[in-house]
Amino acid sequence: QVQLVESGGGYVQSGGSLRLSCEASGGSFSKYALGWFRQAPGKEREFVGCISWTGGGSFYYADSVKDRFTISRDDAKNTAYLQMNNLKPEDTAVYYCTADLHSYGTSASFWDYWGQGTPVTVSS
Repeated sequence: QVQLVESGGGYVQSGGSLRLSCEASGGSFSKYALGWFRQAPGKEREFVGCISWTGGGSFYYADSVKDRFTISRDDAKNTAYLQMNNLKPEDTAVYYCTADLHSYGTSASFWDYWGQGTPVTVSS
């Protein structure tokens, strides 16, 4: 069973950048698909993007973040990243890292393991 810990959230002005990290422990990291979701105050949790297990070569992004956000993974460090550029106030949310051994997709129900979340605030 894998444990996930996010970091890197904070406060940034509109147009700025942040990189979130998700450090995993307790599992064979390269075998996990990894994803990012976010939840804004008063809203449902929504899909941001995901990357397949190592060797799968698949990436998916929500339309709202495509061309601004990039997911990557470093299996040697057991860490996934979410690089966020050109941030907008509507990107303000708590960001969650997810992992799963067997499936991945845009629905939260696909994902078995979740981190505790890291908050991101984008000011206008």
